[in-house]
Amino acid sequence: MQNFNYHTHTYRCKHADMDYSDEEYVLDYIKNGFKKIAFTDHCPEKNKIDTRTRMRMEYSQKDEYLNSIKNLKEKYKNRIEILTGFEVEYLPGEEENLRELKDETDILILGQHFVYDDLKQNLKILGRDDFSDKELLRYGEYVEKAAELKIPNIIAHPDFYMQRRKKFGKIEEEVAHRICRAAEKNNIILEININGVHKHTFLENRKLNNAPMDEQRRRLFKVEYPCKDFWNIVKEYNVKVLYGIDAHYKGQIANFKKTVKLTNELLGDKILSKLNFVEE
Repeated sequence: MQNFNYHTHTYRCKHADMDYSDEEYVLDYIKNGFKKIAFTDHCPEKNKIDTRTRMRMEYSQKDEYLNSIKNLKEKYKNRIEILTGFEVEYLPGEEENLRELKDETDILILGQHFVYDDLKQNLKILGRDDFSDKELLRYGEYVEKAAELKIPNIIAHPDFYMQRRKKFGKIEEEVAHRICRAAEKNNIILEININGVHKHTFLENRKLNNAPMDEQRRRLFKVEYPCKDFWNIVKEYNVKVLYGIDAHYKGQIANFKKTVKLTNELLGDKILSKLNFVEE
């Protein structure tokens, strides 16, 4: 079982548990046998583009966040390895600011949540807005460009675009191939994000529960990502993959093994057996 996780948020993003401190995350990871982790909270924007109020830390919080993680890295160095990082989105024109964040941290993960609209004036948000096929292809282009620029070490929830999509058709398939080709060419890891499973099972309706596994299984039909069709394409490529907790809430770390088990059942052995998992 994987004993590392590179996808961890903090209260600063404003949609994680506000009473869950950075140190409590670390202690939960240690308690549950993890050997290496990264804090990769939603990045602050030097140029304010994403105007949602509960999405990311303010730019003024950046140094405090990095210093907090560095202090924990030193304090717990004999018990767990801790990396500093951010979850970023690529937008044309923001390359310099993304490189600045990369230079200041150990790791960046690309969690592409939006693209510009046709007029390049407003953002289209995945999971909130309906995407046209043209906009979905733009999503794939943004991920490709970020990979070509060597911005991320990991592409988080690469199948996140399947939210609100009614089927996995030709356009969805083309986007999957674009992402996989870019990851393979640039040696970037793809993340099987298990947050989409956890939030519909153990954290159903934002309330943590301890229901038995059989009951959790019955809730899997609600899961939009990981998307089995997407990962069926990934197995055709020579790309490395790993699991990402996408930790925001108390209980996610403790439920890691159970959530991976449910995720594996969702994807199936025919896919999992052909994926190239990272080994630390």
